[in-house]
Amino acid sequence: MDAKEEVRSRLNIEDVVGEYVSLKRAGRSFKGLSPFTDERTPSFYVSPEKNIWHDFSSGKGGDIFSFIMEVEGVDFRQSLELLARKAGVDLSQYEDVRGRDLARRKQRLLEAHRLAANFYQHCLVRDRRAQEYVFVRRALTKQTVQDFQIGCAPDRGRMLVEYLQKKSFTMQEIRDAGLTNRFGGDLFHGRMMVPLMNSGGQVIGFTARVIVDDPRAPKYLNTPQTLLYNKSWHVFGLSQAKQAIRANGYAVIVEGNLDVVSSHQAGEATVVAAAGTALTEHHLRALKRLTQDIRLSFDSDAAGRAATERAIGLASQVGVELKVISFTGAKDPDELIRQQGVAAWQSAIAAAQPAVDWLLDQYQRQLDLTTAAGKRQFTSIGLALVGQLSDPVEREYYQRVIAERAHSTLEAVQAKAQQQAMPRVSYKVIKTPQNISPNRYLHHDDALALLMLDTKSRELLAPSDVKLFHGEARQAVAEYCVAHRTEEFTKTPSPLQNYDEYITMARVRAEARYGDWSETDRYYELARLLRQITNEHKQQQKQLFITQLRNAEAIGDDETAQRLRQQLNDLIKEIARGNR
Repeated sequence: MDAKEEVRSRLNIEDVVGEYVSLKRAGRSFKGLSPFTDERTPSFYVSPEKNIWHDFSSGKGGDIFSFIMEVEGVDFRQSLELLARKAGVDLSQYEDVRGRDLARRKQRLLEAHRLAANFYQHCLVRDRRAQEYVFVRRALTKQTVQDFQIGCAPDRGRMLVEYLQKKSFTMQEIRDAGLTNRFGGDLFHGRMMVPLMNSGGQVIGFTARVIVDDPRAPKYLNTPQTLLYNKSWHVFGLSQAKQAIRANGYAVIVEGNLDVVSSHQAGEATVVAAAGTALTEHHLRALKRLTQDIRLSFDSDAAGRAATERAIGLASQVGVELKVISFTGAKDPDELIRQQGVAAWQSAIAAAQPAVDWLLDQYQRQLDLTTAAGKRQFTSIGLALVGQLSDPVEREYYQRVIAERAHSTLEAVQAKAQQQAMPRVSYKVIKTPQNISPNRYLHHDDALALLMLDTKSRELLAPSDVKLFHGEARQAVAEYCVAHRTEEFTKTPSPLQNYDEYITMARVRAEARYGDWSETDRYYELARLLRQITNEHKQQQKQLFITQLRNAEAIGDDETAQRLRQQLNDLIKEIARGNR
């Protein structure tokens, strides 16, 4: 048994899901309100028998691992680690020698950071000057300090190093954790310590702010890159913010970690930060697991504009909607909350502008658009910005906006866009499998659900129909139903083990949707669905023939064009007969 199956065998799916969703018994399954949509009628099902869940309102479903990935906004490895801790499974036992060594090293570093965070918290209790800074100057509450595990580092020496050595950590392990300076002493001295946590809430590093400002020392000092911490991947405050982000449907990215802390304390818990680095693709992908509405609160100076411009290209490729938050009378969200109250900050968040609109506003205010030079600069900058957008409709929309603001014509602006020699900024994107939108092929899933549920209805499915279903898993199930017309799906058949998750999810769908239907109703419903799938396939074929015909006509290939016209006419007649 591998690690995944061991974890699965020790946990009841209804118990895991029940920590996030209020479930009620519904026959052999459980039912509750979807945690992913704002629904009032329960359409979220959990099947203990099949160890699977399905959410009809969003089309999502899977096993306990996919549920944790969705609800916690983590990847598979993180979901496995979280559930393994819950189940009491030691994952290192399932790794090869190299993997076990890496897992052991990571676990030791996590333990070192946990102890370091506790050490710094105890130091705060004993340090009056640090308490005055944290509780008076920063105005943080005890609850906030507890939630973010805030502490302080001693003024000098190697107290942390000695403490960890007493806990059986070697100097090499303490160095690997990024907790020492080059001399082997403590890295952090006389600073307020704010832990950096992974999405599961485990401490993986620290950001440290000086308590007494010293021009010779950097105001902030962060943990260096380690086996646990990579600033290009880490989103500060995500473990504390993820529930609020999912509930509110948006995430706010600010520049400073303490802006995150003060926002959460004031009641706006959707706020995170890209701590100590520029916004990266990895930050956006981590947030995309929770929401596609990302709102930036960067400075409106030249650096802030440059950061926003770069973020637009990243957001377009990652596939999130980017907005910009503006406010006046304060230099950052922390100061805004202190001076004007959290309502002012929340109003600014609610009024966030699409990022391209915000940048065009900024440049329009800077440039004199009554002059030819101003128009030239504005259109050049604007078109370079819009050129980063991947959607052609969105690009054309902003080309119209640029033309209107520059008092030019759309044709002139589009001509300039084609001629403009400025290269487009390209960003390396990690290629991930593109998941088909669940709503687009739900009727395919419904048809297969009926085929699995009712063997009598399989007589409606011809061998030639298999290719009409979208995707490898669906075609494999359809092919199996053709070859085994009388065999019931009491469990996933051996030839279909690679598609176990899809099949179990479809079976839950079948029982929940069609379990109470009569055989006759199921039969006619399947016939309707197969007609719909067939007609869609024919329409796709029609469009393909039309495209090929145009291409053949364009290059003067009369023989191919004639053949395609005949095929197209035959298909149109076939579609017409099917619609009678």
